[in-house]
Amino acid sequence: MQQARSMVSRLSSRLQALASAPCRSLSCAQDVLHRTPLYDFHLAHGGKMVAFAGWSLPVQYRDSHVNSHLHTRQHCSLFDVSHMLQTKIFGCDRVKLMESLVVGDIAELKPNQGTLSLFTSEAGGILDDLIVTSASEGHLYVVSNAGCREKDLTLMQDKVRELQNKGSDVALEVMDNALLALQGPTAAQVLQAGVADDLRKLPFMTSAVMEVFGVSGCRVTRCGYTGEDGVEISVPAAEAVRLAAALLKNPEVKLAGLAARDSLRLEAGLCLYGNDIDEHTTPVEGSLSWTLGAVTSGCPSPCLKKNVAMGYVPYEYSRPGTPLLVEVRRKQQPAVVSKMPFVSTNYYILK
Repeated sequence: MQQARSMVSRLSSRLQALASAPCRSLSCAQDVLHRTPLYDFHLAHGGKMVAFAGWSLPVQYRDSHVNSHLHTRQHCSLFDVSHMLQTKIFGCDRVKLMESLVVGDIAELKPNQGTLSLFTSEAGGILDDLIVTSASEGHLYVVSNAGCREKDLTLMQDKVRELQNKGSDVALEVMDNALLALQGPTAAQVLQAGVADDLRKLPFMTSAVMEVFGVSGCRVTRCGYTGEDGVEISVPAAEAVRLAAALLKNPEVKLAGLAARDSLRLEAGLCLYGNDIDEHTTPVEGSLSWTLGAVTSGCPSPCLKKNVAMGYVPYEYSRPGTPLLVEVRRKQQPAVVSKMPFVSTNYYILK
């Protein structure tokens, strides 16, 4: 066992650095960053704005990161995720297009059902992770990462042109909607007060278009990036502030930023593209068959009150309970392999 510990002691851990990963500024100046429709709303509510994937987004508000994290676990929080790329794919051959680009059986999706999938390269590496929903209105609704926006758009647009040149019926539309994520155990209760649809009939990874607190044309998807029950609401950009303000009228709801979003997703065992998965990672490896040898994400867990991290180790050291040594700021620290998620998820599943 000591031999195993020494073997992985060389793994370079970035626990402290990655705890503040969402706070890292990009090389672009603040005045050239994209702004979401809620930018002024964030400033008015005490949002501390930082550069993230080319956007100016709140890392936290007046509450501390830890308080925001715990509030999400116990009540619900509202996140602005409008930086995410939202697209629609139309035409009779829309499924053919998407299945040529992603891992997953898009053809088998039921109306308004979605799935988490991956854009992959010819070599099998992960280009991005995304959610694909088969909308009952006759298109695919796709949400992918802001940091991969140009790469994803080029990938999809090139494939659209390729198929169109072969006579296929397919087209792509980039949406300018805002995207709000309401996450936490009371999220459905809060949202139900503002919609006519029965949210008990909207299980995890399904969606529906509905009016939300008087705002029409919203697509509500039961999903999120925190491990809690919750929804993501695609809302016309001009109505985003109105909807956010309506949700905040409920005392259950508080605003939360990138810092809480990162620690919540890590506790839930959810990968972050660019850290835990990338073009050099295959879907099998990204599904926890760790084989490479590196810590990719880490932070102090507000719920567990201990450090947690995700990473890759040689297969023979991947069994839960295996003791390891990781290097944190040039000092070796004891660690133990654990099953994920670190904190149990609470997705709403129909029984």
